[in-house]
Amino acid sequence: MEGYVYILECANGMFYTGSTINLERRIAEHQSGKGANFTKKHLPVELVYFEKFQRIDKAFYREKQIQGWSRNKKIALINNDYDELKKLSECKNDSHYKNDNE
Repeated sequence: MEGYVYILECANGMFYTGSTINLERRIAEHQSGKGANFTKKHLPVELVYFEKFQRIDKAFYREKQIQGWSRNKKIALINNDYDELKKLSECKNDSHYKNDNE
C-alpha cells in the first residue's frame, strides 16, 4: 500500500510532519480541525512538502526521521536545498568534526 510523508506549515509558522495513505483526505482532515491536536490548535495549515513511497511503513519511517530534524533542516528539505541539507546533516561532535582552522 502506498504512503506519503508530508510537512504542513501551521498558521503560527511551526511545522507538523505526518504520514498517511491518502494525502488529499488527510490534509482536508487537518484543515477541518479533525487532524492532529497540534494542527487543530494552529489552523489554517498549508501543505509545504511531501514524498510518496511504495509502502506506508517506509513513509512512517521517514516521518520519524524528519520529526527529529531541526527547523533549519526541514526548511532546507522544503526548499529542495540539498547542499544546505547536507551541510546541516554533518556531525559536529568533537570526535567527528575537525575545524579547518586547526
